[in-house]
Amino acid sequence: MSCPENKNLDLQTPPTEPDEINLLDLLLVLAKNWKMIIGVPFIVAVITAIFSLSMPNIYTAKAMILPGDDNSSGLMSAMMGQLGGLAGLAGGLGGATKADLYVTMLKSESLKDPIIDQFKLMQLYKAKFRANAYKTLGSNAAISTGKKDGVITIAVSDKDPKLAAAIANAYVDELGKMAAKLSMSGAGRSRVFLEERLTKAKVDLAAAEETLKSFQTRNKVVAVTDQAKATLEGVAQLRAQLVAQEVQMATMRQQFTDESQEIRSIKATIASLRGQVARLEGGGSAGSMPGVGAMPQLGQEYMRLMREFKIQETLVELLTKQYEMTKLNEAKDVVPFQLLQSARVPELKSKPKRSRIVIMAAFASGFLMVLVAFMREFGAKMNDEDRTRWQELKRVLPLPRRFRQE
Repeated sequence: MSCPENKNLDLQTPPTEPDEINLLDLLLVLAKNWKMIIGVPFIVAVITAIFSLSMPNIYTAKAMILPGDDNSSGLMSAMMGQLGGLAGLAGGLGGATKADLYVTMLKSESLKDPIIDQFKLMQLYKAKFRANAYKTLGSNAAISTGKKDGVITIAVSDKDPKLAAAIANAYVDELGKMAAKLSMSGAGRSRVFLEERLTKAKVDLAAAEETLKSFQTRNKVVAVTDQAKATLEGVAQLRAQLVAQEVQMATMRQQFTDESQEIRSIKATIASLRGQVARLEGGGSAGSMPGVGAMPQLGQEYMRLMREFKIQETLVELLTKQYEMTKLNEAKDVVPFQLLQSARVPELKSKPKRSRIVIMAAFASGFLMVLVAFMREFGAKMNDEDRTRWQELKRVLPLPRRFRQE
């Protein structure tokens, strides 16, 4: 009676899954092919080591510069003008900083030209065309900007360590020349414009003063109320500020477009000043100078001349301040950046990393050999149906002859 029960128990026992992964089977496959798995990576490592020894040493020299304050707008405005349509793109990305503009200048062909000529890189790089020299020099020079400190690093790599250092320092020198030229052209135009406007204002001031003196000489004393004098000085101050703002806007239009935030802001200031002047200069009872409208003709003429004199006097004072500020900015832009570190001749190579190359080649070949070992094992244990499919796959695919014969 027990025998049938045992047979039933055997029938109810679930069969072992043939596709279960057995660790011993994996180790057995590795053990069978240990010579290939160890030998091939060793051979590859030796060949890679020999090849890496034939590679020339590359040395990298680094120069570091710190851009100046963005408040000095001579270089910024001049460079934005040089960028043309790209300036709008830079503004759309949050506004280009001086560091961004310096990086653009360092990567420009205009800056590379004197470096190529100075070190005869056309012959050194064996470049048939100048475009090839640009490309090679650009690939040898890595220019980056620190995200936190804004420091620009110029790293030049070459087989000759002295040449690498010399080219890196040449980048700094040429950047200084180009930046100074652009800043002088930008701030210089503003200075010249203000200088002309200031000269004209001084001439107008002298004429207004002479006219006022002549009037006082002819008419001796003209009585003017204290309220009228105070209002007169207020109007003169506002009118002078208005003219000074208009001059500043004309100067800024050489650097910015009418859609820029700077021009829009100064336009709003001018509109506000014009409103204040209109309120103070209103005629008759509607105005804020009640004493002027009721004065005799002689007093009104005196007030007009005095107002013109005060306007020109205040305008000369304001334009003088703007002119001095522009000259100060121009002087600042002559040295637009600070050299934190000049490039020194490197003593140690930067590449090739021979040990890393050998290790990576050995690891990659070892992984490939393990994969080949398992593929072999799979091919040896294929059933008839899978083998038929494999033969069909070899017939369809353009496999190497070695795989076709297996």
